[in-house]
Amino acid sequence: MKHFRRIVVLASILACASCGTRGPGIDTTKRPSQNAHSPQPERQTWNFDSEAPGSTAAGFVSEVGEWKIVADTTAPSPGLVLAQQAENPGEFNIVLIEGTHYGNLDISVKLKSVSGEIDQGGGLVWRAKDADNYYIARYNPLEDNYRVYKVVKGRRIKLQSARIERRVGWHHLRVTMRGKKISCLYDGKKYLEVEDSTFQGPGKVGLWTKADAITEFDDLVVKKISAKTK
Repeated sequence: MKHFRRIVVLASILACASCGTRGPGIDTTKRPSQNAHSPQPERQTWNFDSEAPGSTAAGFVSEVGEWKIVADTTAPSPGLVLAQQAENPGEFNIVLIEGTHYGNLDISVKLKSVSGEIDQGGGLVWRAKDADNYYIARYNPLEDNYRVYKVVKGRRIKLQSARIERRVGWHHLRVTMRGKKISCLYDGKKYLEVEDSTFQGPGKVGLWTKADAITEFDDLVVKKISAKTK
Protein backbone atom coordinates (compact mmCIF):
# COMPACT_ATOMS: atom_id res chain seq x y z
CA MET A 1 0.00 0.00 0.00
CA LYS A 2 2.84 2.41 0.93
CA HIS A 3 4.44 1.71 -2.44
CA PHE A 4 1.15 2.53 -4.20
CA ARG A 5 0.82 5.86 -2.31
CA ARG A 6 4.33 6.87 -3.36
CA ILE A 7 3.43 6.25 -6.99
CA VAL A 8 0.29 8.44 -6.65
CA VAL A 9 2.25 11.31 -5.01
CA LEU A 10 4.96 11.12 -7.70
CA ALA A 11 2.34 11.24 -10.46
CA SER A 12 0.75 14.34 -8.87
CA ILE A 13 4.11 16.15 -8.71
CA LEU A 14 4.82 15.42 -12.37
CA ALA A 15 1.35 16.63 -13.36
CA CYS A 16 1.87 19.96 -11.53
CA ALA A 17 5.28 20.42 -13.16
CA SER A 18 3.68 20.26 -16.60
CA CYS A 19 0.80 22.65 -15.82
CA GLY A 20 0.75 26.38 -16.70
CA THR A 21 1.31 27.71 -13.15
CA ARG A 22 4.11 27.51 -10.67
CA GLY A 23 1.82 27.54 -7.67
CA PRO A 24 -1.47 28.96 -6.38
CA GLY A 25 -2.10 32.58 -7.46
CA ILE A 26 0.94 32.88 -9.78
CA ASP A 27 -0.03 33.76 -13.34
CA THR A 28 2.49 32.55 -15.92
CA THR A 29 0.46 33.68 -18.91
CA LYS A 30 2.81 35.13 -21.57
CA ARG A 31 2.96 38.91 -21.31
CA PRO A 32 3.02 41.27 -24.34
CA SER A 33 6.50 42.46 -25.22
CA GLN A 34 7.52 45.73 -23.52
CA ASN A 35 8.58 46.93 -26.96
CA ALA A 36 5.07 46.50 -28.40
CA HIS A 37 3.60 49.85 -29.51
CA SER A 38 0.05 50.69 -28.52
CA PRO A 39 -2.20 52.11 -31.27
CA GLN A 40 -1.59 55.82 -31.82
CA PRO A 41 -4.44 58.35 -31.70
CA GLU A 42 -5.20 59.92 -35.06
CA ARG A 43 -4.44 63.31 -33.51
CA GLN A 44 -2.85 64.57 -30.29
CA THR A 45 -2.70 68.16 -29.01
CA TRP A 46 -0.76 69.72 -26.14
CA ASN A 47 -1.43 73.35 -25.08
CA PHE A 48 0.06 72.90 -21.56
CA ASP A 49 -2.66 74.94 -19.80
CA SER A 50 -3.61 72.10 -17.44
CA GLU A 51 -0.01 71.52 -16.34
CA ALA A 52 1.61 72.68 -13.10
CA PRO A 53 4.01 75.64 -13.44
CA GLY A 54 7.60 74.60 -12.75
CA SER A 55 7.02 70.99 -13.76
CA THR A 56 7.85 69.11 -16.95
CA ALA A 57 4.68 68.44 -18.96
CA ALA A 58 3.10 65.03 -18.35
CA GLY A 59 4.54 62.43 -20.71
CA PHE A 60 7.41 64.68 -21.81
CA VAL A 61 10.91 63.39 -21.06
CA SER A 62 13.72 65.96 -20.83
CA GLU A 63 16.52 64.08 -22.56
CA VAL A 64 18.81 67.13 -22.60
CA GLY A 65 18.08 70.60 -21.25
CA GLU A 66 15.62 72.01 -18.74
CA TRP A 67 12.07 71.84 -20.07
CA LYS A 68 9.58 73.46 -17.67
CA ILE A 69 6.04 74.83 -17.69
CA VAL A 70 6.00 78.63 -17.34
CA ALA A 71 3.40 81.38 -17.52
CA ASP A 72 3.11 83.63 -20.58
CA THR A 73 0.05 85.80 -21.17
CA THR A 74 1.13 86.44 -24.79
CA ALA A 75 0.93 82.73 -25.70
CA PRO A 76 -1.42 81.60 -28.50
CA SER A 77 -3.26 79.56 -25.85
CA PRO A 78 -3.01 82.15 -23.05
CA GLY A 79 -1.76 80.94 -19.73
CA LEU A 80 1.00 78.34 -19.75
CA VAL A 81 3.68 77.20 -22.20
CA LEU A 82 6.56 74.72 -22.28
CA ALA A 83 9.94 76.47 -22.15
CA GLN A 84 13.49 75.27 -22.62
CA GLN A 85 15.46 77.26 -20.01
CA ALA A 86 18.90 75.66 -19.80
CA GLU A 87 22.04 77.22 -21.25
CA ASN A 88 24.06 74.29 -22.63
CA PRO A 89 26.84 75.45 -24.98
CA GLY A 90 27.58 72.75 -27.55
CA GLU A 91 24.50 70.70 -26.66
CA PHE A 92 21.29 69.86 -28.49
CA ASN A 93 18.47 70.30 -25.97
CA ILE A 94 15.71 67.80 -26.67
CA VAL A 95 12.45 66.66 -25.06
CA LEU A 96 10.63 63.56 -26.36
CA ILE A 97 7.04 62.50 -25.71
CA GLU A 98 6.58 59.05 -24.23
CA GLY A 99 4.27 56.68 -26.07
CA THR A 100 4.31 58.57 -29.38
CA HIS A 101 5.03 56.43 -32.43
CA TYR A 102 4.33 58.26 -35.69
CA GLY A 103 5.67 57.65 -39.20
CA ASN A 104 3.67 59.52 -41.85
CA LEU A 105 2.64 62.61 -39.95
CA ASP A 106 1.65 66.27 -39.86
CA ILE A 107 3.24 67.99 -36.85
CA SER A 108 3.18 71.66 -35.86
CA VAL A 109 3.99 73.97 -32.97
CA LYS A 110 3.97 77.66 -32.10
CA LEU A 111 7.31 79.00 -30.97
CA LYS A 112 8.71 82.18 -29.44
CA SER A 113 12.43 82.91 -29.13
CA VAL A 114 13.15 84.57 -25.79
CA SER A 115 16.94 84.90 -25.75
CA GLY A 116 20.30 83.38 -26.65
CA GLU A 117 23.74 84.67 -27.59
CA ILE A 118 25.13 81.48 -29.14
CA ASP A 119 21.84 80.22 -30.59
CA GLN A 120 18.15 81.10 -30.64
CA GLY A 121 14.83 79.59 -31.61
CA GLY A 122 14.19 75.87 -31.93
CA GLY A 123 11.89 73.43 -33.62
CA LEU A 124 10.16 70.10 -34.13
CA VAL A 125 11.53 66.57 -33.77
CA TRP A 126 9.95 63.51 -35.39
CA ARG A 127 10.68 59.85 -36.19
CA ALA A 128 13.04 59.91 -33.22
CA LYS A 129 14.60 56.59 -32.28
CA ASP A 130 16.24 58.17 -29.24
CA ALA A 131 17.91 61.44 -28.23
CA ASP A 132 20.71 60.91 -30.79
CA ASN A 133 18.74 59.81 -33.88
CA TYR A 134 15.89 61.87 -35.37
CA TYR A 135 14.74 64.48 -37.88
CA ILE A 136 14.62 68.14 -36.82
CA ALA A 137 13.21 71.26 -38.50
CA ARG A 138 14.23 74.40 -36.67
CA TYR A 139 13.94 78.17 -37.01
CA ASN A 140 16.86 80.35 -35.85
CA PRO A 141 16.12 84.12 -35.72
CA LEU A 142 19.75 84.83 -34.81
CA GLU A 143 20.83 83.44 -38.20
CA ASP A 144 17.68 84.44 -40.14
CA ASN A 145 17.14 80.90 -41.40
CA TYR A 146 14.87 77.87 -41.29
CA ARG A 147 16.53 74.48 -41.73
CA VAL A 148 15.77 70.77 -41.78
CA TYR A 149 18.35 68.28 -40.53
CA LYS A 150 18.77 64.66 -39.66
CA VAL A 151 20.70 63.78 -36.51
CA VAL A 152 22.47 60.42 -36.75
CA LYS A 153 24.33 59.08 -33.72
CA GLY A 154 24.39 62.61 -32.32
CA ARG A 155 25.83 64.14 -35.52
CA ARG A 156 23.66 66.78 -37.19
CA ILE A 157 23.54 66.73 -41.01
CA LYS A 158 21.87 69.58 -42.91
CA LEU A 159 19.36 68.56 -45.57
CA GLN A 160 18.10 71.98 -46.69
CA SER A 161 18.06 75.65 -45.65
CA ALA A 162 15.96 78.75 -46.41
CA ARG A 163 16.49 82.38 -45.46
CA ILE A 164 13.80 84.01 -43.31
CA GLU A 165 14.00 87.59 -42.10
CA ARG A 166 13.77 87.88 -38.34
CA ARG A 167 10.49 88.94 -36.77
CA VAL A 168 9.84 89.02 -33.03
CA GLY A 169 6.95 87.23 -31.37
CA TRP A 170 5.25 83.89 -31.91
CA HIS A 171 5.68 81.88 -35.12
CA HIS A 172 4.10 78.70 -36.45
CA LEU A 173 6.29 75.80 -37.59
CA ARG A 174 4.73 72.86 -39.40
CA VAL A 175 6.20 69.71 -40.93
CA THR A 176 4.65 66.92 -42.96
CA MET A 177 6.42 63.70 -43.87
CA ARG A 178 5.09 61.00 -46.17
CA GLY A 179 7.44 58.13 -46.87
CA LYS A 180 10.72 59.92 -47.53
CA LYS A 181 9.30 63.33 -48.54
CA ILE A 182 9.62 66.14 -45.99
CA SER A 183 7.86 69.51 -46.33
CA CYS A 184 8.46 72.33 -43.84
CA LEU A 185 6.28 75.44 -43.46
CA TYR A 186 6.87 78.66 -41.53
CA ASP A 187 3.85 80.87 -40.70
CA GLY A 188 1.81 79.03 -43.33
CA LYS A 189 4.29 79.25 -46.21
CA LYS A 190 6.34 76.31 -47.48
CA TYR A 191 10.06 77.02 -47.42
CA LEU A 192 11.67 73.58 -47.44
CA GLU A 193 11.02 70.37 -49.34
CA VAL A 194 13.45 67.47 -49.44
CA GLU A 195 13.60 63.68 -49.54
CA ASP A 196 15.50 61.44 -47.13
CA SER A 197 15.14 57.80 -46.13
CA THR A 198 17.46 57.56 -43.13
CA PHE A 199 14.63 57.04 -40.63
CA GLN A 200 11.96 55.05 -42.41
CA GLY A 201 9.90 53.67 -39.55
CA PRO A 202 7.72 55.44 -36.99
CA GLY A 203 9.32 57.13 -34.01
CA LYS A 204 8.74 59.56 -31.17
CA VAL A 205 7.96 63.24 -31.60
CA GLY A 206 9.32 66.11 -29.53
CA LEU A 207 10.86 69.57 -29.38
CA TRP A 208 14.40 70.91 -29.73
CA THR A 209 16.67 73.88 -29.08
CA LYS A 210 20.42 74.33 -29.19
CA ALA A 211 23.04 75.64 -26.76
CA ASP A 212 21.81 78.71 -24.81
CA ALA A 213 18.57 79.25 -26.75
CA ILE A 214 15.79 80.07 -24.29
CA THR A 215 12.59 79.29 -26.18
CA GLU A 216 8.87 78.88 -25.46
CA PHE A 217 6.51 76.42 -27.20
CA ASP A 218 2.71 76.23 -27.32
CA ASP A 219 -0.07 74.38 -29.19
CA LEU A 220 1.92 71.31 -30.24
CA VAL A 221 -0.20 69.15 -32.58
CA VAL A 222 0.61 65.84 -34.27
CA LYS A 223 -1.65 63.75 -36.46
CA LYS A 224 -1.41 60.73 -38.69
CA ILE A 225 -1.59 61.17 -42.45
CA SER A 226 -1.88 58.62 -45.21
CA ALA A 227 1.22 57.32 -46.94
CA LYS A 228 -0.07 58.63 -50.29
CA THR A 229 -1.24 62.09 -51.25
CA LYS A 230 -4.88 62.29 -52.21
